Amino acid sequence: MSTQATPALVSGQPVAPSVSLSVAQGRDIRRNGLEWFVFMLLRGAILLVAAALVVIVGFLVKNGISAISWQFLTDSPRNSMTEGGVWPCIVGTLLLSLGAMGVAVPLGVASAIYLHEYARPGTLMRIIRLGVNNLAGVPSVVFGLFGLALFVTAMKLGVSLAAGWLTLGVLCLPVVIGTAEEALRNVPATYREASLALGGTKWQTIWRVVLPSALPGILTGTILGVGRAAGETAAIMFTAAVFYTPKMPTSIFSDVMALPYHIYVLATAGTDIEKTRPIQYGTALVLIALVLGMNLAAILLRAWLQKRHAH
Repeated sequence: MSTQATPALVSGQPVAPSVSLSVAQGRDIRRNGLEWFVFMLLRGAILLVAAALVVIVGFLVKNGISAISWQFLTDSPRNSMTEGGVWPCIVGTLLLSLGAMGVAVPLGVASAIYLHEYARPGTLMRIIRLGVNNLAGVPSVVFGLFGLALFVTAMKLGVSLAAGWLTLGVLCLPVVIGTAEEALRNVPATYREASLALGGTKWQTIWRVVLPSALPGILTGTILGVGRAAGETAAIMFTAAVFYTPKMPTSIFSDVMALPYHIYVLATAGTDIEKTRPIQYGTALVLIALVLGMNLAAILLRAWLQKRHAH
């Protein structure tokens, strides 16, 4: 029997193996070229985003670093906010951000647990998911007007921390729900099966097995929520923040100053906008540093939890 290879056939005609190999090599070259082009586009997009971030931060540092000092960070605004510091604004921003997360995280995680662990697929589920997705795209000023109508006026909370917490909590809720549900979805089904096989109830399985495994992912949503809550202006200008207050908050019904609203006031309604320009940039720089610090703390906590769960 002959061991000679049978020539390849193209359109019913025999073709030499070298020709068939050349065609395959050409396809590989085109595929590799397309892959290289797509990767270069992705790298270019990443570099573009990074460059924009560097330019923005560099611009703020260049124009605002002259205003940063210990007195600026620990003093209150003076002389129609043309002098002094931003300490009340820092305290107000921290309180609003942490309080908003205190509202959004429990509600968001509970909603995600229901949607992923208990709810049955159907029309109601599709409507709920559609509502959550649409809520994520609502402008923040709409949340501000909603908070003004419901929490400030109807519930008679007034312009206060409590009204700001509830408004920002509702604003951050879609982000927390989405990330928490994705974290629950990434927990292997074998974890649930093993817990149930050992006699655990469904709730015990969720509380002691699923949630600890999903906690690092849930913290990702918390990080995103903190960043959004800390930087919001429209949502708090109707519900929690005031132009100026000489007092620090003493209860959940106290009004507060906040860094984003303070920037807005200085840039649009200040008595001497040009004179306060360094203060505006300095305040923006403090806001970025504050958000970065809170995010870094949450990232470190997430890394610690991931390491602990891995062991």
